[in-house]
Amino acid sequence: MLENDYINNNFKITLEKGAFKKKRNHSLINIEEFWAEEAKKLVWYKQWDKILEWNPPFAKWFVGGLLNASVNCLDKHVESENKNKVALFWEGDNEETRILTYYQLYQKVNQFSNALKSLGVSKGDRVTIYLTMTPELLIAMLACSRIGAIHNIIFSGFSSQALADRVNDAQSKIIVTADRGFRRGKIVELKKIVDQTIDDLPSIQNVIVFKRSSNSIKMGKQDVWWHDIIKNQKSYCKPQQVESSHPLFILYTSGTTGKPKGVVHGTGGYLTHLYSTAKWVFDFNKQDIFFCTADIGWITGHSYIVYAPLMHGVTELIYEGTPDYPKPDRYWSLVEKYGVTILYTTPTALRMYMRYGNEIPHSFDLSSLRLLGTVGEPINPEVWMWYFTNIGKEKCAIVDTWWQTETGGIMVSHCTGIEILSMKPGSAMFPIPGIDLGIVNEENKYLSKNQKGYLVIKKPWPGMLQTLWKNNKKYRNNYWKKFENKLCYFTGDYATMDNESYFWLLGRSDDVIKISGHRLGSTELESTFVSHKSVAEAAVISKPNNTKGESIIAFIVLRKGYFESEKLHRELIKHLRKKIGPIATPDEIHFVNKLPKTRSGKIMRRLLKSIVIGVPTGDTTTLEDGTSLEEIQKIYNEINKK
Repeated sequence: MLENDYINNNFKITLEKGAFKKKRNHSLINIEEFWAEEAKKLVWYKQWDKILEWNPPFAKWFVGGLLNASVNCLDKHVESENKNKVALFWEGDNEETRILTYYQLYQKVNQFSNALKSLGVSKGDRVTIYLTMTPELLIAMLACSRIGAIHNIIFSGFSSQALADRVNDAQSKIIVTADRGFRRGKIVELKKIVDQTIDDLPSIQNVIVFKRSSNSIKMGKQDVWWHDIIKNQKSYCKPQQVESSHPLFILYTSGTTGKPKGVVHGTGGYLTHLYSTAKWVFDFNKQDIFFCTADIGWITGHSYIVYAPLMHGVTELIYEGTPDYPKPDRYWSLVEKYGVTILYTTPTALRMYMRYGNEIPHSFDLSSLRLLGTVGEPINPEVWMWYFTNIGKEKCAIVDTWWQTETGGIMVSHCTGIEILSMKPGSAMFPIPGIDLGIVNEENKYLSKNQKGYLVIKKPWPGMLQTLWKNNKKYRNNYWKKFENKLCYFTGDYATMDNESYFWLLGRSDDVIKISGHRLGSTELESTFVSHKSVAEAAVISKPNNTKGESIIAFIVLRKGYFESEKLHRELIKHLRKKIGPIATPDEIHFVNKLPKTRSGKIMRRLLKSIVIGVPTGDTTTLEDGTSLEEIQKIYNEINKK
């Protein structure tokens, strides 16, 4: 039985204590041996000769081991009682639906593997996949892994230039796309975007096009239809045995601050990390319907939509659309429709839903849910409590996970599969077993409890990136140089640890506002705004100030039933001064209807800053809704007229 009570405004679930602490302590005695035991849970053709080859800062895990990712995701289930179990329910943006069992998915992956081989794709070749959230995206990924090709997924919201940059850097041989996709009821012209840049992609030999609609499109000499190329292909393709360190994929970071970085993840270490963390954090069981709302174009989708759930034989829901189209109830309607048991989503989506009040989620049957999760950014305590109360009905534990594209999988979280512990709203809780974290200050000293500093990772871990594609120097400089004498991985995030050793993530260290010698994080300021009863969402940036160095500029989205006024303006300033101090007094507060976000839900602060300081906004192709930026630009134009 779960026992709940409110102590100091922190909800606590209390069960028998000790299992998590024991497992974590055991893992840190000998991290290599610990992860080797975890790796044995995968299917290997040949076990490794050496657990870890560590040539700082480059790591190779399970050296000499041979395996295949698709075998771990599909073959082992097809050879078991899971053969005819539903692997995925798919719901399109246009409410189109499909269901695939593990056996059906296995057959389609094998056919597409043979199709790729017929085009000359072999081990080590790069294949770019440019699709919306359809089953073909998973099929193409797993087909690449089956033949040892390296997949390079490009988020379907990226422009032709962003596509070209990533294809050319990876030197891909094939592009897999579709005639079109759908988003918010609108057509996404995927093939046309590829056509706009195909002449500038010298490495591309063929473009495979999945036919999604009945409309005709232009097909060039390099283009082949998906349905034509899989015709007559055998439904079995012998899997390629690859080395544990063989690259499984390249995933480019968004490139909002410069040239995209191609993060390279291997096979054996990465899959070990995912298999273990999925069990520890989500405690997958045979009855679960898992709904991760991320896009597969991002690392969350790679790790916890494709590889981890399929390795565990879980049934999952994959959704092509957005949380608020055609109405701001889509996630809740999907939970009810499919009987979702685990929901893994973003704090951004939750803040959006909060804005519309509690009536909408309360109108759906969410009783199937047993576990709630968040990913992508720190969650505000107020949002955590809303999620816990209104979605979980005070019965579901919450796993607030911290990790990065570079870490491969979850690093800090509540591990409900090991032990359910007391939760603190807003805290990611503890490092998972086998992960050694520390907090360091600018003077290169490890900090004790209740001190804010840089989060670092002290020892190698299996899911870690192997390097940046064709750029070992940048890999070394970006992640290992800042505290070189400690030889620890620099995450770029601020964090603190409280008296009970709970970790609190405080946002990116480069999102810092410096006021009269004081450093304030954008995340901390935004969380304080959201803690006010009237605020649904907040974005905080800075602009130069001759007196203070920088001044705080806030953009606020109000909850339903609250309206802009001078009184509310003063109230919010008073709220920040009380919660943080006079140094946190904002110079400007602007009330807006929407914040500019990427299609993965992250607030694009750089666009806000560009408008405020009067410089070009640059590439905006990843914006979910361009009208948000137009509204803010209009506000600033009006200010400048005065």
